[in-house]
Amino acid sequence: MKSFIIKILLTFAFVLTLISCTQEKKKRVLNFPETNLKNENLIPKPLKIIPTNGGFALDEFTAIYTSKNAAGFEEIGDFLADKIKAKTDIDIQVNVDEIPGREGVIYINQSDSLELDTPEAYQIYITSDSVILNSNSAEGAFRGIQTLRQLIPEVSSDTLADYPVWTIPTGKILDSPNFGYRGSMLDVARHFFSVEDVKKYIDLLAYYKYNVLHIHLTDDQGWRIEIKSWPKLTEIGGSTEVGGESGGFYTQEDYKEIVAYAAEHYITIVPEVDMPGHTNAASVSYPFLNGNGKTPKLYEGMHVGFSTFDTRKDTVYAFINDVVREITELSPGPYFHVGGDESHVTKKNDYIYFMDKVVEIVKQHNKIPIGWDELATANVDSTSVAQYWGSKENAEIAVKKGMKIIMSPAKKAYLDMEYDTESKFGLHWAAYIPTDSAYVWSPEAYDGIPLDNILGVEAPLWSETISDISEAEYLAFPRAIGYSELSWSTEENRDWENYKVRLANQAPYLERMNVQYYPSPLIDWKKSKNTFEEIKKD
Repeated sequence: MKSFIIKILLTFAFVLTLISCTQEKKKRVLNFPETNLKNENLIPKPLKIIPTNGGFALDEFTAIYTSKNAAGFEEIGDFLADKIKAKTDIDIQVNVDEIPGREGVIYINQSDSLELDTPEAYQIYITSDSVILNSNSAEGAFRGIQTLRQLIPEVSSDTLADYPVWTIPTGKILDSPNFGYRGSMLDVARHFFSVEDVKKYIDLLAYYKYNVLHIHLTDDQGWRIEIKSWPKLTEIGGSTEVGGESGGFYTQEDYKEIVAYAAEHYITIVPEVDMPGHTNAASVSYPFLNGNGKTPKLYEGMHVGFSTFDTRKDTVYAFINDVVREITELSPGPYFHVGGDESHVTKKNDYIYFMDKVVEIVKQHNKIPIGWDELATANVDSTSVAQYWGSKENAEIAVKKGMKIIMSPAKKAYLDMEYDTESKFGLHWAAYIPTDSAYVWSPEAYDGIPLDNILGVEAPLWSETISDISEAEYLAFPRAIGYSELSWSTEENRDWENYKVRLANQAPYLERMNVQYYPSPLIDWKKSKNTFEEIKKD
């Protein structure tokens, strides 16, 4: 009897504590100013936002629950909890036994709603006591998670203890992407970037809802992926880079680690082996590949267009088949990029002959061939994809063939172009691309390319002038943030004056992630809030 009374008293005490905590939580939420979901600095901008001017309190009493027996959903709940912990230092439990009366629940729900008409579509319903994220796929739920992450205020790390409750504005968000292909390219051939560097880049791309990372693995200056059947490619061809540094390469285990990390962030890796030009590193490793019959030397400069494979030698295609086979076995994504650009010393007929054979090799390994826009001049059809970077005429040929096109016009989308005459890094052979010019153009209508032919948008980052990840970040950010919106948000939802305010408020996130972004003078950059009172003033 005595033990029973003790249990009753303990239960009563627990309930009182729970009620007290709930009341205190509500009290703290009410101390926050009225919120408006439409005023949040979300990038890319969602398709539709309907505010209800209240607040959901995120704190230690919040829990995350996910659909059971839905592939990937529990992992996404864990991902969100980890990101909340990193941002707020709050431990959020995932799929624990429910406690009666608990307030503050985030549900990540697999839904069969007909409104979710694409794999990446999602809906978020936020009330004072719950956040419900609906999607018909784990991929869509992951995109929605990025929106939730952006709705949690950014504050300086030394004042986290001052924030017992983090308020998320209430309302409804309906969202889906404008384009299914939303990519960036990282050139690891001219300068090598470590596995950890690439992972950091993936973290940043995922936050802004990118779903493709194209890795330029080979060029004149370096071969960056282990091919076990041709070991000299990395032993010799991977030994240097622009400027004469020691270069480097990914073992196949390294590459698999990158692919797996990208997959955890619902990003597809597109590997590129550039050919028949941009092939000096390969020909130095195996001189029989060289198209001019000479034994080349390692190249550490920045010129292009001087190299070519021998396009009429059967052993060259045996080599290419081995390379494509080994890389595709490590790459679960649907695409393989064959390069094909700036092959200036390859005769036109030889170029066409070569690209036709390479495209067929890629197809034999069950991948969709992608090539720079010169690929369209070969005898390819609508089963290949052209990446428009420099030639409107080539893009028009691709359209006539019914090919899908990735929009990467150098004058607008090249991340390695200088911002202006005072830029620390980059080139300007295509254009100077300040932050506004990077954003104020329409991929849907650029150079008259029909919308039906556009697969998506990709922002390439070539690395001739940069040697480490901080310099890459300087060129990529903030412009890569704008390209995410050009890829995801509809044209009518994009507006420079509105965007630059939202971009200014990305500074605290970029600083927390230690991103060495270019502080464009066109943007009134906002810093992290240092006190609880600063958030209240806003």
